[in-house]
Amino acid sequence: MRVHKLTFAALAVAAGLSLTACQNDDDGTGQSNPSSASSASSSGGGSGQGGGKESAGTGSDENGQVGKCRTDELEITAADRTIDGDGEGTVAVTLKNGGGRDCAISGFAGVDLKTSEGSLSAKRSGQSADPHTLKDGESTYFGVNYPINDSGGSGVRITGLVVTPPNETKSVTLDWPGASTLPVTDGSGSPVKVGPIGGIGQGG
Repeated sequence: MRVHKLTFAALAVAAGLSLTACQNDDDGTGQSNPSSASSASSSGGGSGQGGGKESAGTGSDENGQVGKCRTDELEITAADRTIDGDGEGTVAVTLKNGGGRDCAISGFAGVDLKTSEGSLSAKRSGQSADPHTLKDGESTYFGVNYPINDSGGSGVRITGLVVTPPNETKSVTLDWPGASTLPVTDGSGSPVKVGPIGGIGQGG
């Protein structure tokens, strides 16, 4: 997926994150803990590494190790988890294992925001990424933090969220559950940050 770089002012205030999320639409049902769950659809490509629901597969590879979580085995959902008074907005993304087997997942998902100005790739936070084994039916989470548009201007409109699970190339497109716009300035780089898989603290 071709990613056009956008320039925004970086607003790097860490936001509290209480992670939960939900998937719907054409690629899964998901779990419904958080508010404002977004809908999802699978597609090829995406920045980072992969996202959606493929085939059940087997529990482990020929070496007896747990195989990686595949996009098509995961039910991926997103919900707004912004806390009033925080300097940043927070979206929680849930990845639920629906593949009928245990699978391994770790690192950072690829996250792109679809905007009125093109695609904006989230930067990885400085948090450490620990390995996780997801049992069938279990969920893990990560956070996406972004600056609140309090400039009084119209900002850059966000139209969607593209998630690519770690070490995958297939993506899932979700409705964006957070604030509708990002602030625009002459700053450089992406102000949007993604936390590691399993991270349920601050995104920055």
